[in-house]
Amino acid sequence: MAHAVIAAASLAELFRERARSQPHAPAVSDGKLTLSYSQLAARVSQLAAGLRAAGLQPGERIAALSENRLEYVELQLAAATLGAIVACLNWRLAPDEQRHCIRLVEPRMIFVSPRHAQALAGIDHGVPQLLVFGDDFERLRRAGTAPEAWPDIDPEAGLVILYTSGTTGLPKGALISQRAMLARAMVYASDYGIGRAHSYIAWSPLFHMAATDHALATLLLGGHLHIADGLDLERIGAVLMREPVGWLLAMPGVIDPLLDALRPLAGQLMAPRMVGAMADLVPRQQIAELTRLVGAPYLNSFGSTETGLPPASAALLAPGDVPQNLSKRISGGCRVRLVNAEGREVGIDEPGEMTLRGPTLFSGYWNADAANAHDLRGGWFHMGDVFVRHADGSVDFVDRLKYLIKSGGENIYPAEIERVLLAHPAVADGAVVRKRDARWGEVPVAFVALRSALDIEALAAWCRDRLAHYKLPREFRIVELDALPRSSTGKIQRHEIERRMV
Repeated sequence: MAHAVIAAASLAELFRERARSQPHAPAVSDGKLTLSYSQLAARVSQLAAGLRAAGLQPGERIAALSENRLEYVELQLAAATLGAIVACLNWRLAPDEQRHCIRLVEPRMIFVSPRHAQALAGIDHGVPQLLVFGDDFERLRRAGTAPEAWPDIDPEAGLVILYTSGTTGLPKGALISQRAMLARAMVYASDYGIGRAHSYIAWSPLFHMAATDHALATLLLGGHLHIADGLDLERIGAVLMREPVGWLLAMPGVIDPLLDALRPLAGQLMAPRMVGAMADLVPRQQIAELTRLVGAPYLNSFGSTETGLPPASAALLAPGDVPQNLSKRISGGCRVRLVNAEGREVGIDEPGEMTLRGPTLFSGYWNADAANAHDLRGGWFHMGDVFVRHADGSVDFVDRLKYLIKSGGENIYPAEIERVLLAHPAVADGAVVRKRDARWGEVPVAFVALRSALDIEALAAWCRDRLAHYKLPREFRIVELDALPRSSTGKIQRHEIERRMV
């Protein structure tokens, strides 16, 4: 008996199909311009033709260093059309970190916004072809001739590279395929009932999965995407008053200003399907106030750049209530196992590392064979986070195998900061730990032992020159070398420092 051939569709193909099915519906707005689906699809096709005329080949990388702009999303969709990959650079990084991120992926060209052009000019990135969003972008868009039909692209083709903090102190590039992005959109729709009737406000940076994943998901599902240049509170309020939003993203660090902006609009807002993120890092009373104000449940999420909203973001916290527990629910579109150090699945209420597999999963870290062999061993992605699973299927976070500081919407590994601290000639040793913070959820604190006299402000200035602002320690504590607690193997014990910290 002959086997049927199953043809899979790419993200680019399904976006074009969406544009054919609702050509006149609003697709994307940037506060100045609104494009219908047919207009956006035409611009994307022209841009893809221009990129192809410039020599861009399937599998090659384009880097983008920019604040949120309409052109950024167009570039991602055009790359999808060609089977090329957009490396989404984090403009918050220090120059040495940025240089690493660019050289890691060897892009054929870099697109930069005027705002970030000067910073890029000071980096020895080795990429000869630079294009500025604006005039350069429009000239390129008009340079090619779009075909009547684009060839099919393998859904496993890479789509974007999103950078995630590395335990070795330098960012890693997580490759997200068109398949994974499509699956993330489907989970977004199925788990929360979000579809073509719902808008999304992409205010967090497009180098983050929260913005890129759900901007593209919104366009695949037929909704209205609003691109905002950062936390534009006035615009967020205006959209909420006139359109049903699917997910109002809010995370530690922005909830207080969001509450201040929305309180005067109470009673005028259309309730979103859900609000918030990362409930573990938000004061519970804040959760109650925000959900009461907007009339929507709070998203009790646990996902990652590598996985999207899965593995454990299916739980919603009831609006207006102070949550009594923050147990998570397993998301759709993934299979989860909790395993011990030997890789065997643990029992109910036993702690184990969360591992998962499923179509939302990334394709691995770019040019990082050792990290891929370790984190994707046995055909499962090992997240480095310890959970327990209860008899009712819910899971509770226990601790992190990979010590991670989650500050607002950013992931910070202490090794990133320690690498900079230990490079200072006056520093003998040190460690960075997390500290709870009412606004950001967690912030880094540095404990430093000195070999020679050093002023704390001089050490802070050293870090400011070498680290992204959000990674800077909020406190520097000078300690004696033998005051740093160590394990039997000599490793500094961060948990012990945390326990002693007041």
